[in-house]
Amino acid sequence: MIEKIKATAEYLKEKTGCNPKAGIILGSGLGGLVESIEVKHSFDYSDIPNFPVSTVEGHDGKLIFGTLEGREIVAMQGRFHYYEGYTMQEVTFPVRVMKLLGITHLFLSNAAGGLNPGFSVGDLMIIKDQINMFPENPLRGKNIEELGTRFPEMGEPFSKKLIEKAKQVATENNIKFQTGVYVGSAGPTLETPAEYRMFHILGADSTGMSTVPEVIVARHMGIECFGISVITNLAVSEDMDKGTTHDEVQNAAGEAQPKMTLIFKELIKTL
Repeated sequence: MIEKIKATAEYLKEKTGCNPKAGIILGSGLGGLVESIEVKHSFDYSDIPNFPVSTVEGHDGKLIFGTLEGREIVAMQGRFHYYEGYTMQEVTFPVRVMKLLGITHLFLSNAAGGLNPGFSVGDLMIIKDQINMFPENPLRGKNIEELGTRFPEMGEPFSKKLIEKAKQVATENNIKFQTGVYVGSAGPTLETPAEYRMFHILGADSTGMSTVPEVIVARHMGIECFGISVITNLAVSEDMDKGTTHDEVQNAAGEAQPKMTLIFKELIKTL
């Protein structure tokens, strides 16, 4: 694995000459942030050695190098999911590569179901903590000491410093926001009503099928993380038994995207 990570990072360094300090991972329907990036290089995932290929609608499958607010960044327009059949190591492979490219901060977004009864569709939830309900951990197996310690500490999965800055940015720009805990599970089925209730009892405010593995791997390598869930459907409404379609998720994400983009841009500006 380490040789593949190094080979992919070297390939991208040779092709781009870029030295990004921030990585961005964009979730379902949230790829529009790329429009704010001054793009220097763009690669289809299928053209990058050792990269998996995203198979989900709403995930364009491009790795983009450029500048955002004057800072060099690398952005994933579309991510990989455990439910697509990838191993946890494949899901998190790009985060490993971005670390070797030089990033110190990782910004993550996702479309999520709202578990907190105080939430509304379209809300932005700044993620303050996470719960891993996937059937395995991406660090399971032989540890690569070159990348991180065997037992990484997870007391601050999301940077408290960046969370406070984000709250300030949102307040100054009259952006409604929530803060809460995100729970990640395998999917691809959406949760049953009983599972939604269970996750909320466990302490989660939003739920989805991503982010958690990426944050675990990022923290393993000492990368600071900041994440936002866009609440695209509610799991607490009386008519939740009507179900949620993937199109509805993407539409809600698209409407909330400009607000999320503004927060990401203002945070990256301060790095």
